[in-house]
Amino acid sequence: MTRAIYIPAGVPMWTTSSGFHRFAHLNLHLHKDRMMRFLTPSLGRSAAMSALRRPVEIQDLGPIETLAGLLVDEIANPSRHAVYAESLAGSIVTALLDIPHERDGASSGRLTQAQLNKLEARVDACRDARLTIAEMAETVGLSESWFANVFKQTTGKTPLQWQLAKRIELVKGLLMQRDLALAEIAAHLGFADQAHLTKAFKQVVGDTPAAWRRTQE
Repeated sequence: MTRAIYIPAGVPMWTTSSGFHRFAHLNLHLHKDRMMRFLTPSLGRSAAMSALRRPVEIQDLGPIETLAGLLVDEIANPSRHAVYAESLAGSIVTALLDIPHERDGASSGRLTQAQLNKLEARVDACRDARLTIAEMAETVGLSESWFANVFKQTTGKTPLQWQLAKRIELVKGLLMQRDLALAEIAAHLGFADQAHLTKAFKQVVGDTPAAWRRTQE
């Protein structure tokens, strides 16, 4: 009998047999934090957590048996760096997990309004610092590569272009407060200096902050 089973930590498991069988077991015990570090860059934190919570039983092992054989050989006769065995173990567990294809879970290829709202709230909360694409992807529970793809389809901008435009909107609001100098605004919103703010503002708006401020008088 050939079978592979993934059991999340804390889930009870039992079995019975009414006949004589020969069994060979390869038991892998991986800490959840280690698997999260292995899965999150590709899946996103939310999808990785969801996959690790679902028990899975697979009858057709195919490539998993090949990976398991390689791992057993390496454990019995170590010949490579430890990262080799760790990668094999991670690949085996990943093959056992119930991970939907990202396109199945987002067939429209677009972010939802709820996801965009989460991003806007995160950007507003970090107004004095720029979020990385990885941080933005984690906010909506997507992998970095898939997030960058659907974000462009949804907004027409790259994540960094969109984020810069949001920051420039904050700049405009502060420019309307006549008592604030441009250097103060730059420092408040995390730009390197006044020149950096001016360059970014002109890139998005097409005019300098000072010129734009005059048009609002």
